Amino acid sequence: MTDLIAANPRVIMHLDMNSFFASVEQAANPALKGIPLAVAGNPKERRGILVTCSYEARAFGVYTTMTIGEAKRLCPNLHIVPPRHELYRQMSDSVFEVLRSYTEWVEPVSIDEAYIDTTEIGGLTHAYELAREIQMRIFQELDLPCSIGIAPNKFLAKTASDMKKPMGITILRKREVARKLWPLPVLKMHGIGKRTEEKLHSAGIHTIGELAVAEKLKIEALLGKNGMRLQQCANGVDTRPVDPERADERKSIGSSTTLPVDLTEMEDCIPIFERLAAKVATRLAVKSLAGVTISIQIRYADWQNTTRSRTIHQPVYLAEDITKIALELFRRHWNNEPIRLLGVTVGNLIERNEMVEQLTFDNFEQQEKEYQMDQLVSSLTDRFGEGVIKKGWTNK
Repeated sequence: MTDLIAANPRVIMHLDMNSFFASVEQAANPALKGIPLAVAGNPKERRGILVTCSYEARAFGVYTTMTIGEAKRLCPNLHIVPPRHELYRQMSDSVFEVLRSYTEWVEPVSIDEAYIDTTEIGGLTHAYELAREIQMRIFQELDLPCSIGIAPNKFLAKTASDMKKPMGITILRKREVARKLWPLPVLKMHGIGKRTEEKLHSAGIHTIGELAVAEKLKIEALLGKNGMRLQQCANGVDTRPVDPERADERKSIGSSTTLPVDLTEMEDCIPIFERLAAKVATRLAVKSLAGVTISIQIRYADWQNTTRSRTIHQPVYLAEDITKIALELFRRHWNNEPIRLLGVTVGNLIERNEMVEQLTFDNFEQQEKEYQMDQLVSSLTDRFGEGVIKKGWTNK
């Protein structure tokens, strides 16, 4: 970043597209506007998971990561569509084209949000007007709503963008932190999920203000370096610059190995995947990243390549989680031919402090198992009639 930007007070915007996937579907099909709408991985099955939902659906208590069955009970008229990831990517690219028409200092965070350093393009004097212009351009040109937070740093800008949705613009100044943020429960703070909340509660810290003024050694012992960063943010301090190059860093992290001999047995491949996943997990830890897309590469002895991937709801970064998904992909797609090379990659990366704790990995896997059981019960019911399967219990 230039010396000018580093020397001057910064004005950073955080742009957050509102219910992005659902909004794209409504823009593509105006008949979907104004009705409760959800995007789900498998709309035909009641245990499919909602990827996102419109604000009309949220008014009924529907939320992302809820199963279709749960959502339908709350909102019987919920309209569900399958995801169209290529369309979402195209619309995301169009949003970023609008942002980059104002400044090169745009840092994509995910497919539907970004930080923009507007210090050199009038942010110091006309931040609200500039945000309003950006917001209206995206709405008029792409028919997509967004909210924008304006602040002197990334943390406060992100916090501000969450304060008014949809189509909100919020300015959050550092001097307002004690009044606006400190009374809130710690779970309301960006970067704190359920597990961190539990740890803080165990130490008697329930509000953002209590975190802000807590003894530093206590926070470090409780949460390590991340705790120190969270405490700084609770005081409105965040020195991270807007870095356009982080978009490239966040695409993927992977590791592969050419094998000394061609492998033909599953048990020989398992430790290879474990080592590769451990390497990827270490590199993710160094950059404090997590990802939602896990890919494997298989190169056979005849030099033919196969790449397969799976995208999940909750970002992963632990070696055991990466290994588990990689092995599932391998078992499903290996054709039993001799293998020359294996690789593992984690993609669609985000910073760990930007993770939203939705479903834990274990919970997601459990729901997958429940879905499979539900499929079995449905099949038996279709074949033998209602009542063939009954719930029971065992005495231990």
